[in-house]
Amino acid sequence: MSRHEPDAGERPNWVPPVLRGDRMEAGLRLLEIDVRRRLDGLLQGNHLGLVPGPGSEPGEARPYQPGDDVRRMDWAVTARTTVPHIRETVADRELETWLVVDLSASLDFGTAGCEKRDLAVAAVAAIAHLTRGGGNRIGALVSTGDRMVRVPARGGLAHARGLVRKVAETPRAPEGVRGDLAEAIEQLRRPPRRRGLAVVVSDFLGGTDWQRPLRALSLRHELVAVEVVDPRDVDLPDVGTVVLADPESGRQREVTASPLLRKEFAAAAAEHRAAVAKGIRGAGSGHLVLRTDSDWIADIVRFVVARKRRWSGGVA
Repeated sequence: MSRHEPDAGERPNWVPPVLRGDRMEAGLRLLEIDVRRRLDGLLQGNHLGLVPGPGSEPGEARPYQPGDDVRRMDWAVTARTTVPHIRETVADRELETWLVVDLSASLDFGTAGCEKRDLAVAAVAAIAHLTRGGGNRIGALVSTGDRMVRVPARGGLAHARGLVRKVAETPRAPEGVRGDLAEAIEQLRRPPRRRGLAVVVSDFLGGTDWQRPLRALSLRHELVAVEVVDPRDVDLPDVGTVVLADPESGRQREVTASPLLRKEFAAAAAEHRAAVAKGIRGAGSGHLVLRTDSDWIADIVRFVVARKRRWSGGVA
């Protein structure tokens, strides 16, 4: 299917800038401004961040005292002891965040205003913003299947900007090169790192051999999986005859989008996405879905708020 890339004037305000060619510098600036303005405007106070409190993990439960934040109530301990308890957080601890960013050829595709690759870069920018400050550090492993780029974990705004740029400027994989998400996740486990936050950004297309290393990664780190989806990943439109291409194998096939084929395509896509969701849940990971046809910043806000509610004992 052909790639659709509308002019800037056609782009809805939720679409990240196209981060390619001469527009890279301007696009990155616009992306940073949008992330900072909208996330800071929508996520305020205790809702800002991807981890509980000022630390990187929950602390001990203790009896509730007047003046404590009721959002930190630990309802499991309260029910077990019949005495109100809250869950403290580990304070004043520097957080180390590591990103695994899948930029294999299947992400070089998009039909709703941007490519999945652009949305993956936007997700990286948002995560860098949400984990900033307080001596926190962020690093990344960027995999295309053809090469693996490692960005050391460091702190500071200049480093965060440089990391986003490094991800955005990563060369595309040659056609016919398959990505290896499982190996990229495995690389993050070697050598073992201090406990922190690990974020995996991918479209999770293809096999599910990433499930075992993802489970192993969650044993030591708070884990978030960001699934990047395009409408054509899940639905084949009624367009008559169309050429379907697998960018990771180079294979192409001309088909007629009959009602039966479209139904079978949708069923297979739904089955695959259900398997992905099950594998992510099985690893104890948070699951954030970002679509190229949806307001991705609003989706991030809903995800963060839901996580905060779970930490405080509320219903997500």
